[in-house]
Amino acid sequence: MGKNGINVVSIGGGLGAVQVMRGMKDHTDNLTGIIAVTDTGRSTGIVREFAQIPAPGDIRNALATLALDDDSLLTQVMQHRIVAPGNAQLDGMAFGNLMIAALTQMSGSFVQAIQQISDFLDVQADIYPVTDENTHICAELMDGTIVEQEFYVRQLDKAAIKRIFIQNPDAHVYEPCIEALRGADLITIGPGSLFTTTIACLAFKEISQAIRDSNAIKVYVCNTTTQPGQTDDYSLSDHVQQVVSYLGIGILDYVVLNSSQPSDELMAIYAREKINVLVPTDEEVHKIKTMNVKPILADIADTKSAKRELWQKQDTIRHNPNLIAQTLLDLIARHQKENGKPEPKPVQDAAE
Repeated sequence: MGKNGINVVSIGGGLGAVQVMRGMKDHTDNLTGIIAVTDTGRSTGIVREFAQIPAPGDIRNALATLALDDDSLLTQVMQHRIVAPGNAQLDGMAFGNLMIAALTQMSGSFVQAIQQISDFLDVQADIYPVTDENTHICAELMDGTIVEQEFYVRQLDKAAIKRIFIQNPDAHVYEPCIEALRGADLITIGPGSLFTTTIACLAFKEISQAIRDSNAIKVYVCNTTTQPGQTDDYSLSDHVQQVVSYLGIGILDYVVLNSSQPSDELMAIYAREKINVLVPTDEEVHKIKTMNVKPILADIADTKSAKRELWQKQDTIRHNPNLIAQTLLDLIARHQKENGKPEPKPVQDAAE
């Protein structure tokens, strides 16, 4: 299938939003990822503490996943987790996080380090940190408590999250992110951890404003499951309501909801970990429509694969890159037809 000239900007983290970009990279040469950099847990937190840089983990995963050769030795080294049982600081450390920290120290610039690795790997997208400043997210909980830093924001057995805000109110968004959003034809938000990844980007007021100002089609790709510590007991409409609360009414055009049903066995495995699989119902679809957002139901999840064991992180049902890309392409065509807009022109090869 040929590529077209649509400008796609995906907002989120290194796992969920990157699945969208993996699918879309086969359909466009104009792909940008705006990646959250406020994580503090696991090896990312250790690197942040000694190097005093924004969180490298999701950036690293985005770069490695979108490399031209995602099976090359360098790509594998980027993702390799060091085995050092006798060293709590190094055991489980993603080597790519250290590489980003080293290049940042050498160049004096976090974004330059990202660009250097992108060049090494021939990454098939522009990967930008939402900010190049070393700041954190905070949350106000429903009981009025304020918690600071991502690790505590997502902690289990606390009051529900009321809102997310940036610790340093003067922290600026990395300017190319704003330019990318303004020039986008399609903006995708999520999937990913609702508060600590997706809203960690939207909480930057410059990001939300740029989305509001953009003429792009705006799509939220909703999560497939709840996430303990963040969205316990949340419904699909609760997820959409949170995104709308940061963007404003009438800004989000569509939400894509996974309609494929996982096996009873997989449902039971997640239930044991207090994770609810989110399946659209007529009631939920109606609630979303009342928010002035159009729900799109599609089989976009990988419901066949077994649950993965991740490093100090819970697995969820992943979105299938090809299925989500096709859903987005169909949605674009539908939107353009309904609004009387021509389809984007195909990208012409230099030889043509």
